[in-house]
Amino acid sequence: MAKAKSLYTCTECGGQSPKWQGQCPHCMAWNTLVETIAESATTNRYNALAVSSKVQSLGEVEAQEVPRQPTGIAEFDRVLGGGLVQGGVVLIGGDPGIGKSTLLLQALCHLSGQHDVLYVSGEESAQQIASRAKRLALDAKSVQLLAEINLEKIIATLTAQKPEMAVIDSIQTVYSEALQSAPGSVAQVRECAAQLTRFAKQSGTAVILVGHVTKEGALAGPRVLEHIVDTVLYFEGDSNSSFRLVRAFKNRFGAVNELGVFAMTEKGLREVSNPSALFLSHHVQEVAGSCVMVTQEGTRPLLVEIQALVDEAHAPNPRRLSVGLEQNRLAMLLAVLHRHAGIACFDQDVFVNAVGGVKITEPAADLAVLLAIVSSLKNRPLPAKLVVFGEIGLAGEVRPVQRGQERLREAAKLGFTHAVIPKGNMPKQSIPGMEITAVDRLEQAVSYSRS
Repeated sequence: MAKAKSLYTCTECGGQSPKWQGQCPHCMAWNTLVETIAESATTNRYNALAVSSKVQSLGEVEAQEVPRQPTGIAEFDRVLGGGLVQGGVVLIGGDPGIGKSTLLLQALCHLSGQHDVLYVSGEESAQQIASRAKRLALDAKSVQLLAEINLEKIIATLTAQKPEMAVIDSIQTVYSEALQSAPGSVAQVRECAAQLTRFAKQSGTAVILVGHVTKEGALAGPRVLEHIVDTVLYFEGDSNSSFRLVRAFKNRFGAVNELGVFAMTEKGLREVSNPSALFLSHHVQEVAGSCVMVTQEGTRPLLVEIQALVDEAHAPNPRRLSVGLEQNRLAMLLAVLHRHAGIACFDQDVFVNAVGGVKITEPAADLAVLLAIVSSLKNRPLPAKLVVFGEIGLAGEVRPVQRGQERLREAAKLGFTHAVIPKGNMPKQSIPGMEITAVDRLEQAVSYSRS
């Protein structure tokens, strides 16, 4: 088979050059030429596609339910939207050593009893993977293993074996002979991912790609990599904690922002059935500066403890520090607290933390953050078994949040008996065992915390 000719294409204007140059000869942009494959059969392929395709009304297309194959790991299936889809391509990224390979090996061992599966390793040898499976006490005798980084050989093996599920660990180690650039380069990652995605769609094999991440936490490689695949998952976790979070940021076959919670043990990753317990501290007695809120991660409500510490500043510029919450939003909330509740913190250091290492991005935490700050400032604990959620506007209003009743039911299930919520989230029917206080202004919530 003749080797495909490669060209260098400008990412700015699309111009092509037979060799790499620092400056694009067409648009004069610097460092924009990347290696691509010049396919001679491009025109014929597009013509064939045009002949086989036809324009049809969307109403004539019959919608079909996409069948899913559960992996046997409930938390992983939750993030995937119910399981793997035939022909679907999943990209999972995370920090080194966080447990990506462990989770996928466990999933393949569960599936290997009834399905043909293949694990392609480009980072570890077959002996290393076998020793890990033995250490985790996994039944891996039916898992097919291939230690290879050449794309053409991998696709040839996949075509011959015809597995139902395949794992490529990792996409940054795979290279194509058609390109001269090194494995992990933008051109190699894009071309290898495109070829594997094309194979998955044509053969019906569910393919899981493992991706590296940059020091900022984003997936390494071209941004187009996330657009090519059907599902993008991120593996998160603190190196000092045994808990791991798998979050879905894109899913063509299910809901996004779903969250799966695991605990890393000697026997691998174990599912956490009640993740709210991870993010709640168990104080012997009531303490000031602590407030419990309910955050929504996809379809799952989670109870998270917000802790605040307000102390007298000993520097001209008081410190504003938040962990797990948006830094700029904290400064805005303190300004609203001063303007509409008359509580000033301009001479105080303010520290806010979300317990358990969870990251809260939704504004439903606003009310809980302010009540925790007021509690710490006044050194007055909030009532026991109190749960709070609500968004704070710049005018001091308490705005409703989505899925309010689901949040309240989750809190009641865990034994909370009091709630301070926005008036717009007041349930039409009372929730057994829970006393609800609805507020529409920040001043009302602050006065409740003082009572």
